Amino acid sequence: MNKTTCDPPLIDWVPPQPRPGMAGWLDRFVGPGATAGELSCQIGAAFAAAVAVPAYAFVAGLNWSSWQLAVSGLLAMDLVGGVVTNATAAAQRWYHRRGQGARQHLAFAAAHIIQLLLVGWFFRGGDWVFVGVFYAHLMLAVTVVCLSPLYLQRPIAMMFVVGAVLLDQFVFPSVPAMAWFVPVFFVKLLISHLLKEAPYSDRQQPRCAVVADQTLNPSGKDGRDC
Repeated sequence: MNKTTCDPPLIDWVPPQPRPGMAGWLDRFVGPGATAGELSCQIGAAFAAAVAVPAYAFVAGLNWSSWQLAVSGLLAMDLVGGVVTNATAAAQRWYHRRGQGARQHLAFAAAHIIQLLLVGWFFRGGDWVFVGVFYAHLMLAVTVVCLSPLYLQRPIAMMFVVGAVLLDQFVFPSVPAMAWFVPVFFVKLLISHLLKEAPYSDRQQPRCAVVADQTLNPSGKDGRDC
C-alpha cells in the first residue's frame, strides 16, 4: 500500500528591507514584502468593516451622531484590518524579527489605549472603568505571554482572550452595534500580533510524492514522484 507525502512548507523568517519613501512607511506598517494576496485580504477586510459597522447602526436606527458613525468606522477598519494584517506572513516576519522583544510588544499594545478611550468616550458615556479594566487586562496579558515559554504562549493568550470576552459579556453592559469591539480588539493584539507564527514563503511550489508503506509493503520498492 502506498501513501502520499509532501515536502514540509518553506518558512522564511528574514524580512526584506523596507522600501524608501512613502512605500517604506507602508512596509513598516504591514511588513516589507507583503504579497498582492496579503494586501488584498487586508484592504478588503478593513474596507468591509469600515462600511458595515456604521451602516448597521444607521439601518438599525440607533440615532448615532456623525462623529459616532465616523469613529465606529475607523475603529472597525483599524481592528478588523489589524487582525488580518498581523496574521500575514509578511507582518510576522517584520514584528517578530531580530530585535523585536517584550518591550516592543508592550509598547505596541500600550498604544492601543486610544481605541479603548474612543469607545469609552463616544459609545459608553464616559465609562472610564471599562477603559481601565480592559487596558489593565490587556497589559497584564501581554506581560504574562511575553514572560512565558514559547510553547505555552498560545494557550495563555487564548485564556486571556476568553477572559476578556467573559468580562465584556457579564460585567459590563453591552452597547448596540459595538459588541464586536472587545473580542476583535483582543484577537488583534493577543492572537494575530503577539503570538509568533511560522511565516510560510509564497515562493514554494507544492511537491508531493507517493512512497511505499514499509509496514504493509515489505518489498521496499522506492517511492516515485507524483
